[in-house]
Amino acid sequence: MIGILIVAHGDLGESLIDCATHVMGSRPPLLEQFGIDIHDDPSTLLPVMQKVVKDLDDGHGVLILSDIYGATPCNIVSKLVKKNSVEGIAGVNLPMLVRALTYRNGDLAKLADKALSGGQEGVINFTEVACKEAWTKEAS
Repeated sequence: MIGILIVAHGDLGESLIDCATHVMGSRPPLLEQFGIDIHDDPSTLLPVMQKVVKDLDDGHGVLILSDIYGATPCNIVSKLVKKNSVEGIAGVNLPMLVRALTYRNGDLAKLADKALSGGQEGVINFTEVACKEAWTKEAS
């Protein structure tokens, strides 16, 4: 099973894990988070996060989800990515995480694609027409 690590600002990672646990019914295995605070020194965090990644890898790799591309968490993740063993994606959201948790028993590169598509497809503009269509379908 592919391990999943969320690296994000503050408590965002733990909040996402709490929400995913609610959706999935129980806390999924091989899922951890690492919150980065304003006073954290990235150079001291890197070795700690390398150990977390190692602990999450049962031989199938690790997918790391980060929040904002170019921000400190993502910059640290960029130092953890390794071809064929550690993939990284920025812009984590709940649909991305749930998709990743659902498809994590396959190939790491394919999981990264699934997670990315889940995150993108989970962002929808609620227009009045779309809401009416959803209510019409639900009522049928």
